[in-house]
Amino acid sequence: MTFSKGLNASAATLTKLRTGDSFCPFSGMCVTCLDGCPGLCEIGKSSVRGKEVLYPQPFGKTTSASEKDYPVDYSHFNIMGSAVGAYGIEADPDKAIFPAVNLESAVGANGDLKLNLPIVIAGMGSTNVAADNWEHLAAGAAISGVGIVIGENVCGMDPNVEIKNGRVVHSPNLAKRVKDFQDWYNGKGFVAVQANVEDTRLGVQEYAIEKLGVEAVELKWGQGAKDIGGEVKLNTLERALQLKERGYVVLPDPTDPNVQEAFKAGAFSEFERHSRIGMAEYEAFMTRVEELRKAGAKYVFLKTGAYRPADLARAVKWASDAKIDLLTVDGAGGGTGMSPWRMMNEWGIPTVYIQGLLVKYLDRLAAKGAYIPPVAIAGGFTLEDHIFKGLAIGAPYTKAIGMARSPLTAAMVGKTVGEAVKAGKVPNEYKKYGEKLEQVFIAASELKHKLGKEAFERLPVGAIGVYTYFERLAQGLRQFMCGARKFALSYITRDDVAALTKEAAEITGIKYIMDLDAEEVEKILG
Repeated sequence: MTFSKGLNASAATLTKLRTGDSFCPFSGMCVTCLDGCPGLCEIGKSSVRGKEVLYPQPFGKTTSASEKDYPVDYSHFNIMGSAVGAYGIEADPDKAIFPAVNLESAVGANGDLKLNLPIVIAGMGSTNVAADNWEHLAAGAAISGVGIVIGENVCGMDPNVEIKNGRVVHSPNLAKRVKDFQDWYNGKGFVAVQANVEDTRLGVQEYAIEKLGVEAVELKWGQGAKDIGGEVKLNTLERALQLKERGYVVLPDPTDPNVQEAFKAGAFSEFERHSRIGMAEYEAFMTRVEELRKAGAKYVFLKTGAYRPADLARAVKWASDAKIDLLTVDGAGGGTGMSPWRMMNEWGIPTVYIQGLLVKYLDRLAAKGAYIPPVAIAGGFTLEDHIFKGLAIGAPYTKAIGMARSPLTAAMVGKTVGEAVKAGKVPNEYKKYGEKLEQVFIAASELKHKLGKEAFERLPVGAIGVYTYFERLAQGLRQFMCGARKFALSYITRDDVAALTKEAAEITGIKYIMDLDAEEVEKILG
């Protein structure tokens, strides 16, 4: 089985093999490495540009995720339908139609944080690609009634942040990010503020609670794309010096005169800013949760990455003990583009595998009568079949699907197409639909009626893309659920999917398709 393709070349790092598809499977190198080649592959390019080639390119302008072909993924499961009965609605063909499926979900220890759709947009932090599209993404989340998390380092990266005695007292960037959601909030969904090591030291979450009216905060143990802290690139010496002074790890050291001279001479054009890794410890975790609640946080979340099984067990147990309002588990393979490329492919527990472990661990706690936190599973989910499978494999614990890269794509495309339409330059792909927003975007007329003409004209145009994308997901999910005869999310169970291979069944505990319904079949035929 081949797990990776082109190990020494990828579109993500703008590298390729001179020999094309002919390469050594164990090294990824061209079968013949030619003296005189200018270095098209990752090894060759690394010999010239070194550490720059660790990251997807162009850095800060793209999103990217693993291209590794894991042995088992969600395509190794199929959704099961039925010809009898209905759950959550009368078993009447005139009533049990897919538009009647209820997609509302809820998180929070008391189930009082309502979602129109079972979606949470995972942390979008200080990276350029997130910052450049945030207002579109946040407004789209708000009008869709889903959750969205403001990621790490937003205050620390804010050029105009005010810090007194080591604590944030004012951050225009974070204030704007919160407002971009709150301005369009319609009673469903939420905006949460995440914190890493540096954010916690700066008191970012306390500032968000006390000054910005934020009710939900998220503690971060990492993400599925990498097991180090976040990183961004800095293109000025002044910015590198500023962030080093704020306590970040900046490479190369901008205070070194030799580094300054090399930068000014054009030897390199960007500094790297890195965040520190966290150190999870039970007492400190419980204390921090209590501090946030005393500061006024109504909801406290925990997000953990694709770490080893013992760390997942810690996350589950500690979230239970602290009565966390949402536990997000992020599997390997996802990502929004800032992770080292090889790490994104080769590190961590892939999503299907980590969800299999997650269910086992939650089952053990549930058997003891322990508090079970609402769960979101993340790591590469993009379309409605993924959502159904994620909810079913994680039933009854999974209340939402964490998504990041695909909603960001919807925001970016919506922004690009919408701004072109407003400028009278409709892209050729969409000219056949018309010249106006209401003609090009299929959900625009619905949104205009829902929001009102004045509000619709103020709406960041990329938000139309996010809303339209989510509407597609909603209808597709309703169709799958109707076929399974499940007319509300709470009725979805693990036997609504079947494993297509015995390995997929073994990893998740989902029944192998040839063994499904065995007892019922025996009764029918007996």
